[in-house]
Amino acid sequence: MKFSALILAAKCLCLSTLLATSVAYAGQTKADSRPNIIVILADDLGYGDLGFTGSREIKTPNIDALAHKGVVFSNAYVTHPYCGPSRAGLLTGRYQARFGMEINAAHSPDDPFMGLPVDEPTFAKRMQKAGYKTAVIGKWHMGSHPNFHPNNRGFDYFYGFLGGGHDYFPESVKVSNEEYSIPLSRNGKPAQLNEYLTTAISKEAAEFAMTTSQPFMMYVAYNAPHQPLEATQKDLAKYQHIEDINRRTYAAMVDSMDQGIGRLVNGLKQSGKFENTLIFFLSDNGGVYPESWMPNSNWASNKPFRRGKVSLTEGGVHVPFIAHWPAGFGNKGQFDGLVSSLDIAATSLGLAGADVHDAKLDGVNLLPYIRGENLQSPHLALFWRLEEASDLWAVRTPDFKYLNQPLPGVGKSFFDMQADPYEATNLNGKMPEQQAKLAALWNDWNKENKENILLQNEPYKVRRAAFYQQLYQAQLEKALGRKSQIIE
Repeated sequence: MKFSALILAAKCLCLSTLLATSVAYAGQTKADSRPNIIVILADDLGYGDLGFTGSREIKTPNIDALAHKGVVFSNAYVTHPYCGPSRAGLLTGRYQARFGMEINAAHSPDDPFMGLPVDEPTFAKRMQKAGYKTAVIGKWHMGSHPNFHPNNRGFDYFYGFLGGGHDYFPESVKVSNEEYSIPLSRNGKPAQLNEYLTTAISKEAAEFAMTTSQPFMMYVAYNAPHQPLEATQKDLAKYQHIEDINRRTYAAMVDSMDQGIGRLVNGLKQSGKFENTLIFFLSDNGGVYPESWMPNSNWASNKPFRRGKVSLTEGGVHVPFIAHWPAGFGNKGQFDGLVSSLDIAATSLGLAGADVHDAKLDGVNLLPYIRGENLQSPHLALFWRLEEASDLWAVRTPDFKYLNQPLPGVGKSFFDMQADPYEATNLNGKMPEQQAKLAALWNDWNKENKENILLQNEPYKVRRAAFYQQLYQAQLEKALGRKSQIIE
């Protein structure tokens, strides 16, 4: 069977599974036994900076406990190597290229177009319709105009910030990035930050989990350990053995996030919800890497993978990914099939019994694979495309990976992922038949995509500033050209 036919069969299987689950939950109103779902997303977390992925330097006992008693996806990917587009894919369950959002949305509260397109539903919206209480705690980054506000995009409850980053301390002042000091909000109203931000996010998440009586879906979007590098003295003291101050601060930030996840888990246990709560944990992309335009960004470790954030190599898109649900599948250990952040939406919607007839999901429901009911890889191919130019792309099957990106030591590359999972040996041109198959897969996938329609953050800000300058200048010239009015 051809790859394209296999992919079609996998999508059909996913849809049939979702529909079957929907029928099973139809009309269920009493003693709702559907699981709670929590999606915990770290920001710019290095693959090698967790205990369960091999770190001996940073302590993450709470995340490690979820990994050791759940499922660890060893071949898990996000859809983009930096923040905004990766989150857009996760929140919709569709490749962001399907709807032309391959940029980091600028913080622009007056622009009704700068954000996740309003005609692209989040999976939270579908969860709402299925009877789930929904919440997002932390970083949004999907647009700052009221059109894009979380409360208008499927989330009943929102606490956090609308932009792409935020200071961690109330007293922090970042002149170089005024967006990071914009006040937090709770459901559209200003919220005061009185403590370390990671702690505040964790407390808010634990409170929501403990007090919500109906089945809920909560998206806990930490900005840790994203810049600015800021940590508490208490957490910094644990890592005095790390000489580099940036690495030390980053380690303390990861530690604080792990403590917060422990607080959330304890809240679930205290409220009797832990056993029937499905917890996903992953990062939005790889940790920072010292590329030429950010040469000092060297505090994260993506070992054993190459490079990091912004790269289509494994270090940029291969992420730590855990699923933990004691009542649903218990400790299933390591899962080696291809898994995507897109699958979170499909799995959650399947469990909710949500209506997905018009969803056009690119993810698949992972439950049949985790439970051993389907022995195939959940995905027979995964795809990447970056908006900056036509020569930034990648495709991966269980066996091979083909990519092109004009970075030092990368370029056009082809890897045998079974023999060389860390991309050490470039086989470009040595396996022409296999390369042609992967190229055909990518081309077929790309036919259903839309060209990017939004400007990246920095050029957008330049154009926006120029617009206001031109508007003012035009009004000034108009005013100067008027003759003074004389009243008789």
